[in-house]
Amino acid sequence: MKRLTVICGPTAVGKTAYAIQLAQKLGTEIVSCDSRQFYNELNVGVARPSADELAAVKHHFVACRPVTKPYNAFDYEHDALQLIEQLFEAHDDIVAVGGSGLYIDALCHGINLMPDPSSELRSTLSARIRNGELPAMLDELKRLDPDYYAIVDHRNPIRIQRALEVILTSGRPYSQLIGRPLPERRFLITKIALRRDRDTLRNRICRRVDMMVADGLIEEAHGLIPYRDINTLNTVGYKELFAHFDGATTLNQALDNIKNHTWQYAKKQLTWLKRDPEITWVDL
Repeated sequence: MKRLTVICGPTAVGKTAYAIQLAQKLGTEIVSCDSRQFYNELNVGVARPSADELAAVKHHFVACRPVTKPYNAFDYEHDALQLIEQLFEAHDDIVAVGGSGLYIDALCHGINLMPDPSSELRSTLSARIRNGELPAMLDELKRLDPDYYAIVDHRNPIRIQRALEVILTSGRPYSQLIGRPLPERRFLITKIALRRDRDTLRNRICRRVDMMVADGLIEEAHGLIPYRDINTLNTVGYKELFAHFDGATTLNQALDNIKNHTWQYAKKQLTWLKRDPEITWVDL
C-alpha cells in the first residue's frame, strides 16, 4: 500500500536535512507542510530550503504563491491531497515535512478536526466579549459566515466566539466545516517527530538567526515593508524587524526578540506534537 511519511518537529531541529535524506533513500519527492514557506517573497526569514536542497529532491508547496494571496489550511488540504494522489502514480512512498501543526493535521486527517486558535486570538475575543463588543462580533460573523449567523443563538457568546476562532484560524466559514465529510485517505500515514535536548535546540535557534542575518534577513524584511499589514507577515522574524524599522527597538533588541520568540514558538510546536499519539519520536 502507498505510504505518506510525515517529518515534523520544532523549528531549527533539522527537519529539512532529515526529510531530504529520507526522500533520496526512497527515491521520491517532498510535500511541504510549512505554512510560512508557501510564499515567493519569504525566503531567508522562513528558512526556506536552499537552492542545492531544492535541487537534491523535488519539493512541492515551496514558494508557490505571492504573499498577497494567503493560503489557508482548508485549501491546502484539498490541493495537497490532489497532488499526493498524482505523485502516488509514480511513487510508492512520499515524504511530507513541516512544522505547522494545523497544516499537518489538515493533510493527515482533514480540517474537520476543528483547529485550535492561538492563545492570543482566544484572549482577544474573550476580552472583546467582556468589553461589550458582542454586537460587533456578530456583525463580523454575519460578514464572514452568513449561513452560520442565520442559525446561531445571537445571545450565546460562547458559540459566537468559537465560530470566529475557527473562521479566523482556518480561513474558512464555520458552517462549511461542521459535519463536512472528510476525504478518505487511501494511503498509510507514518508520522516521525524529530527532537533534540533543550539546550541544543535553543543554541541551534540562536545560531540560525545569526546565519539569517548574515544571509540578508534585515534586507529581506525591509523589502517586505509594503506588505507588513498582511497577516502572513505577522510572524516571527519579520514583525520584530518591522518594530525596529519603526524605531521601537534597537537592532540588537530586535534580533534578541526574534531568538526568544522563535524559542517560544518551538515550545508551542512541541506541545502540539506531544498530544498526537500517532507520532514516533526520533532523538537527533
